[in-house]
Amino acid sequence: MSSVLVTGSNRGIGLEWVRQYAEDGWRVFATCRHPEEARELRKIAERTRSVSVHRMDVTRPDEINAVAVELLEEPNDVLVSNAGVYLEKYWDVGLRRLNYEDWVYSFQVNSLGPVRVTEAFMEHTAKSEKRLAVITTTHMASITDISSPGAYYYRSTKAALNAVMEGITHELKEKGIGLLLLHPGHGKTRMGGGGTELHPSESVKGMRSLVERFTQSDCGRFFRYDGKEMPW
Repeated sequence: MSSVLVTGSNRGIGLEWVRQYAEDGWRVFATCRHPEEARELRKIAERTRSVSVHRMDVTRPDEINAVAVELLEEPNDVLVSNAGVYLEKYWDVGLRRLNYEDWVYSFQVNSLGPVRVTEAFMEHTAKSEKRLAVITTTHMASITDISSPGAYYYRSTKAALNAVMEGITHELKEKGIGLLLLHPGHGKTRMGGGGTELHPSESVKGMRSLVERFTQSDCGRFFRYDGKEMPW
């Protein structure tokens, strides 16, 4: 049975990764900060024996390592680093209105979190058949596309994520692990907000298609959910 681990799986895009892989009969390790509050995720786990839910805050090395030890004997075909924050969605941020503590926290989640998870589960992925790490990023991290002010925390932390993962790609190759950077699109989620008709189910279906047809030539490249390659 193929297996996948998903971070930030309690809602939105992360929850949809879990739902679709579970429906296709995969073994799913679903992680989130507060499992007891993740009602939709728990419903999926209750009706699908192949889904297990694990507490993991990607800013807490102790929780990441605890899950890694718990799943030590479990090969993991696809590692989906989906957890992220976009704090500027909730209030206006600009010069003289910057909260540097929020900015540092955004780095902890968006930049360091996926690195911590990739590091902790590298061996689990290396002993699987698919051997693929998937990083959920955003077109807003593309310096080429910046044409307006704002979203400084989100843009900078995702750009940092892209840069470090581009480097980690070369290290993972030595273990036979591929790495794929994906933009899920502007979806109808709490993070994505309004002004879009893109449903998480369509976004994840597209990203899963990219996962399925992944080859080593895709390593370190940046794709939108529909297969369009994104500028750096």
